[in-house]
Amino acid sequence: MLLLSGTGLSVVAAVWLLLDTVFLGALFFHVLGDCNRLHCGPYGVFQDLIRYGKTKLGRRSAWLRWFDLPKRWFWHFYLLSVIWNGALLGLLVRSLLLGVQLPQWIQLLLNLFHKDAEQKVSDVELSTLLALSLLWIHSLRRLLECFYVSVYSGGVINLAHYCLGIFYYFMIGITALDHVKLDHKKVTVTDLLNQFHWFHGVGCLLYIWASWHHHRCHVILANLRKDKSGNILSMNHVMPSGDWFELVSCPHYFAELLIYISIAFLFGLTHLTWWLLVLFVLFNQSLLAILCHEYYLQKFDSYPVHRKAFIPYVF
Repeated sequence: MLLLSGTGLSVVAAVWLLLDTVFLGALFFHVLGDCNRLHCGPYGVFQDLIRYGKTKLGRRSAWLRWFDLPKRWFWHFYLLSVIWNGALLGLLVRSLLLGVQLPQWIQLLLNLFHKDAEQKVSDVELSTLLALSLLWIHSLRRLLECFYVSVYSGGVINLAHYCLGIFYYFMIGITALDHVKLDHKKVTVTDLLNQFHWFHGVGCLLYIWASWHHHRCHVILANLRKDKSGNILSMNHVMPSGDWFELVSCPHYFAELLIYISIAFLFGLTHLTWWLLVLFVLFNQSLLAILCHEYYLQKFDSYPVHRKAFIPYVF
């Protein structure tokens, strides 16, 4: 904590900065790497760590398979987020609207990760409540999609990838709270409404728009394996089309990035720690999108040449 006090960074901000650096390095390492060494030595291990599902390489060392987990376990991430970030939201509502003091263990946890009180911003209670609410809604929607929309094959993820996902969804709610002063002073609904600014409206509209396309893209992917009655026909990977798939190979990754940018708008674009989280989403999803794009290019001879990997018209 003493090492970070001079930088103005909280512990949670430093964690995201470290992850940003790691994933930016991984992105460049993959792009500049030698494709002829995909199965060789440390570079092969690196490739196995960053890949999951359909992008996993076919020829893998037996010991690497020891760390495989089912990709369908993605629902664990969203269940954790619904429970944990829902609890944080409930505690925040009780603290702000009812003046109920936060449990001591929560205070200790927040003191461990968060910046000093004097570095925090006043009058951002509405922003924080909206941010946690939209994060919870996003996690609930993804959990329901895992059960009722997505069709998972026998794809796998690495244990390290699984642990990162658990850590990520544990940290996003804590990150949202890094901006607000929790001094246990009651605020009224009128106080919250008086905090409303144009950027709250922009953030909510962007969130709704991005969430709709995010959901739509997952429906399209699932329908590639179903007939019109919803019966599963095949687990094969088929070239997707429609909606934002006409522009990029991984529009669901792009839509997810927009969702986290929309929450940055809720904070008036001033929440530095949240922007470090957004950078993590950008670098992580860019890497995954490039791997997926390379897979499509190799699998489908007629794959549209105008499609980018991640961000429309950019890359």
